Amino acid sequence: MHRDGAKVTFLELFFDLVFVLAITQCTALMAHDPTWEGLLRGVLVLGVLWWAWVGYAWLTSVVDPEEGPVRLVMFAVMAALLVVSLCVPEVFDELGLTFAVAYGLVRAGQLWLLWLGGDGSPALRHSVWTGLVPSTVVGVGLLVAASQVHGDAQLALWFAALVLDMLGPFLFGSEGWTLVPAHFAERHGLILIIALGESIVAVGVGAEAGVDGGVIAVAVLGTALAAALWWAYFDVVALVAERRLSSATPGKEQNELARDSYSFLHYPMVASIVLIALGIESTIAHVGERLHPETAFALVGGAAVYLLAHVAFRLRNVGTVSKQRLLLAVVLLALAPLGDEVHALVTLSVVTGLLWSLIAYEAIRFADGRDQVRHAQGNRTPS
Repeated sequence: MHRDGAKVTFLELFFDLVFVLAITQCTALMAHDPTWEGLLRGVLVLGVLWWAWVGYAWLTSVVDPEEGPVRLVMFAVMAALLVVSLCVPEVFDELGLTFAVAYGLVRAGQLWLLWLGGDGSPALRHSVWTGLVPSTVVGVGLLVAASQVHGDAQLALWFAALVLDMLGPFLFGSEGWTLVPAHFAERHGLILIIALGESIVAVGVGAEAGVDGGVIAVAVLGTALAAALWWAYFDVVALVAERRLSSATPGKEQNELARDSYSFLHYPMVASIVLIALGIESTIAHVGERLHPETAFALVGGAAVYLLAHVAFRLRNVGTVSKQRLLLAVVLLALAPLGDEVHALVTLSVVTGLLWSLIAYEAIRFADGRDQVRHAQGNRTPS
């Protein structure tokens, strides 16, 4: 039942495709209420769902999901995850308790399978029992409590549930955990691909009224923006990070690097892509109009958050700062308040143009280093 090899299995891909609906529903939740509070709600729900997915990324780096009873449990968890996703649009209303119960089942499946995977590894079972179980129980309990209240109290409980659950690995340590580095990195790369796919889906969702010149322009720009986000991560960054994780000393060092770089820092990456998808969806629905301040921030600020997450990701992995990405993130944050002052199509064009300017600059300025990384001549990353 223990994992043998680094290849992502077909069942893991199947599981991740079910998670697609959860991401889509978070975008829909924010699109239905495009206010600052609505954006906060969407990001909180995504965070809770993300932490559940992260748990299964760690799980399947220990346990082979296609062996023994694990496969059947994974199918049951996928059904529970589907129910969770269906509840997202009404999670802050009448379906809050249903969401919490189904989510609790998703997390319980992970705990049980990790316990089984810890057979022969007392350290792993100790980490599960003393660390993951308490944080999971508290997190799910807070979501149940949140389903019984409304307003600020509800948001506070959701925030507490997410923060306390994610603090578990810090509070209870990282000893006892094991992972397959190449597999772990690939799982996170694939989930980023899924999130990027959501930005493409947003074009179709926003184009329900028909196809005209404006819609075609947004479709082209939206695809170009998604491609720039893909390039920024997969061209060099993903390669360097996977090699750095693989070269880390197994145990505490490797586990903490995986926790920080992937479990934590990939959340703002995915969240920013979801925000950008919301901005694209709003743009295609209002091509000749201005975006609302909230959706303009989702588009422009989302791109800034994506770059800031990359800056932190690089800093954690290689100990240096990408000055050009940090600079562009600051520029985008400065432009975010102006995103609703021009037509939506102009805002999208500016964001897309700036990101592709960054890609072009890095490809030319650091051509030699990029070539070395991509052809496995070293694990040095361009500056």
